[in-house]
Amino acid sequence: MGRYTSGDVILAPMRIGGAGEWKVRPAVVIATEEDGSLLVCPISSKSPSDTPSVQLSLDDFIRGGLDLFEESYVLTAYPLTTRPAGVVARKGSLQPEAVAAIQESLPAACKPRRK
Repeated sequence: MGRYTSGDVILAPMRIGGAGEWKVRPAVVIATEEDGSLLVCPISSKSPSDTPSVQLSLDDFIRGGLDLFEESYVLTAYPLTTRPAGVVARKGSLQPEAVAAIQESLPAACKPRRK
């Protein structure tokens, strides 16, 4: 089991909005919960028209990245939790500015508490 921190981009099985089929997809780690689970936001190649999101490009990565040919979108309207044991791979890490933009776009109930 790996250790993940805020800004890591991972691949993990999830269902966006709790509906539909489970699919391994990229997500940004927002925070680690007290029980060890990860609060993440899924990433999509399609721009959502009716929910908040944050645009992501290759320039937003400190290291690693996704196979982006165009921009992708962090779906901040659909935060969810996943277990570190279910993570398939770590794809990279985001710049602090990108992480801050994602955290600002989260619903108030999902924003990580500052220590």
